[in-house]
Amino acid sequence: MQEWLASVPASAVYLLVAGVLLVESVGVPLPGGLILVTAALLGSRYGEIDPWLLAASAALGAACGAFCGLALGRRAGRPLLERLGRRFPRRLGPARLAAAERSFGAWGPWAVLFGRFVALLRIFTGPVAGTLRMPLWQFAPANTFGAALWAGVTTGVVHHLGLAASRWLTRFSALVLAGAVLLTVTAVWFLRRRARRGPAPGPAAPDPGAAPAPD
Repeated sequence: MQEWLASVPASAVYLLVAGVLLVESVGVPLPGGLILVTAALLGSRYGEIDPWLLAASAALGAACGAFCGLALGRRAGRPLLERLGRRFPRRLGPARLAAAERSFGAWGPWAVLFGRFVALLRIFTGPVAGTLRMPLWQFAPANTFGAALWAGVTTGVVHHLGLAASRWLTRFSALVLAGAVLLTVTAVWFLRRRARRGPAPGPAAPDPGAAPAPD
């Protein structure tokens, strides 16, 4: 995926990240988090992707998708979630849906705010909130701030880790190169010194005229 994203213009990367996160936040299980992390790593490696614009694109897509999911949840209700569960049983099965509903029932807007950091809740945020009829005045600020917080933290952490890893790999490569050169010089010096000294003397051959040693 990194090789393919590296060949895409930066503007297209922003649109791709925003679009995937929008669709994911509606309730469709897509690898939105993986694509955001990959784009942030590419930005730290090649420098063509602005981390601020990337985070803003991710936040906008995630927040808008959750608002769409809220509207769908209010209109379709629980049958929508059950239909998605039958369509994607591994990620949206009944057990996962029940866990998401318990989290929202216990924490309310806090589940919307911090649920972005959990892949399951990130997908279910809008539809579950709509199904449970969460008031818009509670959902809107929690969803907007939660999307911005998740996108900013994820992009910032991955971007800076990528920069640190690049610097470390650069220094590590220089050390490896210096070690290889030193090892090569040492090996050449040792072989030349051995060639100047000649082959090591072997054991002396016995004299045929000498008397045999007594037993």
